[in-house]
Amino acid sequence: MNIHTPAPVAEAIGQLKQTLGPKGWLEEESDTLKYRSDWRGGHIGEALGVARPGSTDAVSAVVRICHGAGIAITPQGGNTGLVLGSIPTERRPSIVLSLDRMTTIRSLDADNFALVAEAGCIIKQVQNAAAEVGRLYPLSLASEGSSTVGGTLSTNAGGNNTIRFGNAREQVLGLEVVLADGTVIDGLNTLRKNNTGYDLKQLFIGAEGTLGVITAAAMRLMPLPRVRETALLAVPDPEAAQTLLARARELSGFPRAH
Repeated sequence: MNIHTPAPVAEAIGQLKQTLGPKGWLEEESDTLKYRSDWRGGHIGEALGVARPGSTDAVSAVVRICHGAGIAITPQGGNTGLVLGSIPTERRPSIVLSLDRMTTIRSLDADNFALVAEAGCIIKQVQNAAAEVGRLYPLSLASEGSSTVGGTLSTNAGGNNTIRFGNAREQVLGLEVVLADGTVIDGLNTLRKNNTGYDLKQLFIGAEGTLGVITAAAMRLMPLPRVRETALLAVPDPEAAQTLLARARELSGFPRAH
């Protein structure tokens, strides 16, 4: 890379290598290219390297080291965004923090309609795990085969089922987040009727990693539909489409709720 590395930064890079090991730290240009490249191939960012921690504690250590050395961090999920939000774009000492090794579904409680997954889990993986126990993870979007839990929550993704089930924000029961100084907030609560204190998770959903790095999420599940019907309908004007949508929502069964 063509980024000057002063002594504190070089020392921090050494600490990152020691903390993450060979699987968790990439710095050769050929190895880091896909993490620095825009999905459309129109922009390639520069970074000192790519950190790929395998645990929340490792994420905390990476953030703490970078915080102390003044190294900027670009958190990255599936890198499916189209607005250069998941790759480094500033000419300053920075790294990419990829969550692609954190892919564990920590728990799945079918009776409680809840699932806890790490930030690197692919959305399709979460959908499949829910379906295996007769449940539905309702977030669905074109990139669900490559987008991740952390990325969709950090961008508050919408998708195909938004009208029925809401954006990514409405699927979340709790979050685990690493703050800028490495502090870990453990808010992986699956309790629905939780009226204690501030709803901190809402600060991080849609914040695109600017306030903290989401490392895991507790998410609501819904009943798996027993029947699916598809219809192609034509309407004469937008007003008729809105009326049709309202009628369809009335007839479609369970409401959108936690």
